[in-house]
Amino acid sequence: MSLVNGLPAHVLLVHFVVVLVPLTALALVTAALWPRAARRMGVVLPLLALVTLASVPLTTSAGEWLEEHVPENSLVEQHAELGDGLLPWALGLFVLATAVWWTVRRTPAPEAAGASGTRTASVVRVAAAVLSFAVAAGAVVDVYRIGDSGAKAAWQNGYSKSATNSRDGD
Repeated sequence: MSLVNGLPAHVLLVHFVVVLVPLTALALVTAALWPRAARRMGVVLPLLALVTLASVPLTTSAGEWLEEHVPENSLVEQHAELGDGLLPWALGLFVLATAVWWTVRRTPAPEAAGASGTRTASVVRVAAAVLSFAVAAGAVVDVYRIGDSGAKAAWQNGYSKSATNSRDGD
């Protein structure tokens, strides 16, 4: 995918990644910490993570096309290099979201569970929560770093620091 309605597809697709990665990260951590929320989310959690995962290579592919169609620039190269590192984080979000969903789905609600297995379930839940938090934080920080580098690549010295014209009534 290269152009959408005359605009580089990357410029449009990047908005999906910027919204979906933090949203998936938040949903994952919430589900990992709060099994009742995970039960309510149901299959939506891994489906959201799957859409997030799919959006990353689409966006990076469109970004590679755009990189070939703009003047060579160290800021653009840095942005592209950082962008290539997001896929493992998105994959981690998907794997953990699927694992949390599957675990909660296979575990009876606390009211239905007896005393046996409570300790094992707690250990699994704590491990899932710690892993989920680590991957979610890494993914969100990476998206921030990529976005910051992309904004610098697009806008560095690309605007006037003072207004070039004023509108009536301002």
